[in-house]
Amino acid sequence: MMGTFSLARYGWLSVLAAVLTIGLKTQAYLMTGSVGLLSDAAESLINLIAAVTALLVLSFAARPADAGHPFGHGKAEYFASGLEGALILVAAAGIAWTAWERFLNPEPLAKLDIGMIIAAGAAGINLLAGWVLFRAGRKYGSIVLEADGRHLLSDVWTTAAVLLALGSIVLTGWLWLDPAIALVAALQIVWSGTGLIRRSISGLLDAAIPSQERAKIENIFDRYRAQGIRFHDLRARPAGMQRLVTVHVLVPGQLSVQAGHDLLESIERDIRGVLPNTMIVSHLEPLEDVASFAHDTIKADDVAVHRMDFGRPPPSTTEPIQKMKIFGGAASVVGAWLLLAGGVTSMLLPGLSADLALGVSLVGLLLILGGHWQRHHLKRTPPA
Repeated sequence: MMGTFSLARYGWLSVLAAVLTIGLKTQAYLMTGSVGLLSDAAESLINLIAAVTALLVLSFAARPADAGHPFGHGKAEYFASGLEGALILVAAAGIAWTAWERFLNPEPLAKLDIGMIIAAGAAGINLLAGWVLFRAGRKYGSIVLEADGRHLLSDVWTTAAVLLALGSIVLTGWLWLDPAIALVAALQIVWSGTGLIRRSISGLLDAAIPSQERAKIENIFDRYRAQGIRFHDLRARPAGMQRLVTVHVLVPGQLSVQAGHDLLESIERDIRGVLPNTMIVSHLEPLEDVASFAHDTIKADDVAVHRMDFGRPPPSTTEPIQKMKIFGGAASVVGAWLLLAGGVTSMLLPGLSADLALGVSLVGLLLILGGHWQRHHLKRTPPA
């Protein structure tokens, strides 16, 4: 596993980028009075809080397994990425509120040329830092670094939108463009934040590893299947940068203990060769023994754990699964429309009507999260 220092240095990069951009964007806001730049500075403050949290969590998650945490501390990353997603939503709400106030009470802007140059410099810092963090997160399998990188890159898009609006104001004099682009930026930030929260919840619920990684394990098993070895009950999940894999290996009963041990060592070594930082628990069973097939096993088409009896697989559940997947997809689509429609309507209507519209938006958000959760947990995996 990567050492604490190796990943912590990326956390320090995120902190440095956040401090620099907060200073630059705050100065740009004070010079121009643009609520768009204020919203941009507020998001950078959230970046700083998230970066400090990520730095602490990366140091904790890199600790080796101990008696109290026999599977390591990797899941701590999901708490950090979930917190970052929640902070993004808070930033979006603050941006939307401030923008709506400015929309109702427009104010003249000043020194837009200098302010735009300063904001562009801040965007350049975030672009470079976000790209480095995102690539590091993908390379080392760290959801915290990937989340931090995505957050900084989304900040770049927010700044670009603000700069576009300010440039349009210079050309047209339309002051309403400033709060309007801030509201659009808030919607984009909401999308980014909900995505991080969904991934964090998925990781905490022990979701399976990506299908591409499972395919790598299956390719290794295929080489051993050609030698008469069989496998079943493959289970694999990520825990931050680490993965946990369990599998039952079926061999001829006359195989010696030493030969069986050597075989498992070879299989585990091959898996770690394609999936580093993987903890593997393998169980050896005789092919000829009926008891090898009479225990709880997860099959590819199952939505639950079934008791497997020799020669009698569980009943097919493919059709109900497909129907539930369709229902989950429909719920997500309907939820997206409710979220958008309720948000826009709440800005246009006064009083109680606005409150009801916000309630509709909340229902939409819940539908999106529920639909994604349902589709994710019914996703089919390659057969073991």
